[in-house]
Parts: sequence; C-alpha cells; structure tokens
Amino acid sequence: MDWFVVNAREARWLDNEKFGAYTRFEPEGERLEQVGINISVLGPGQPMALYHGEEDQEDFLVLAGTATLLIEGHERLLEQWDFVHCPPWTEHIIVGSGDGPCVVLAVGGREHDGVVYPVSELALRHSAGATEERRRGAEGDAGESPYKGFPEDRELTGEPDLPSLA
Repeated sequence: MDWFVVNAREARWLDNEKFGAYTRFEPEGERLEQVGINISVLGPGQPMALYHGEEDQEDFLVLAGTATLLIEGHERLLEQWDFVHCPPWTEHIIVGSGDGPCVVLAVGGREHDGVVYPVSELALRHSAGATEERRRGAEGDAGESPYKGFPEDRELTGEPDLPSLA
C-alpha cells in the first residue's frame, strides 16, 4: 500500500444503529499492517463495540462529547480530551453518554489477532456485553461471532454529524 491522505469528512463512513458511525482510515478492501486508526461517532448509550480484551494495545482519545469507559470491571466518565491507554488483554469498551454525540479516536496495534469477549455484568448493563464468552485468534476459536444477531453496518452517503472541536 502506498502513502495516502484522506480528510475524515471525505472518508468512507459506515453506520450501525447499535454501535454508531465510524471510519477506519483504510482504503476499501485493504488493511493497514501495523496500526489501525478509526474515528467513532456514538450517540448516548451506543457502545463502540462489545466489551473485550485483545492481544495488542489500544488507545483512545475523546475528541468531543462525553462517554463512559468500562474497563476491567470499573466505570469512569470520559470528557473531551481524555486519553485512555489499554495494554494488551485489558478488558474495555467505550459507550457514548451525555446529551449529544461523542467522537472518539481509536488507535490499536495490528500485530496479533487474539481477542476475548468475556461475560461482564457491567457491560451487559450498558448493552455492551457478550452473553457468552467468545475467543478468537491466539486464544482459540469459540465458534460463532459474539456479534451474531446485531444489525449490519451500512454505508453512509455523507459524513456523520461531526461536532466542532472548538
């Protein structure tokens, strides 16, 4: 893959009624080899994904709005400019909160494929948890995806409602 520049407003955006809108900053059909970068726009109560831990580190920066961080069984409010670092295997997810959209930048390693979706009562209370533990990659394969039965992503025809960062 060659170098490229893309403006977030012009990137390919996908939307999911359960998990919000997001862009991955990757050319369609391709994957960055070492680092994944995306932006999520979450409405109140929308998780970025299901509560999970993974083999690579992941980091998050709240660009706008407020969110709730679920991490290692704890809950914490996040506000604009809060940064979260998750070392490998840290169980976590971010859920939109507040009165409007929350915009989160996510950066994660791409060296491994191992991920675990544990059963977490805290995550289930926020509609962000798996009802049955699932593992894939280096941690094994437990069969069905924990996302089975959730709405499918759909491509947005324009950009999502990106709030000003002022």
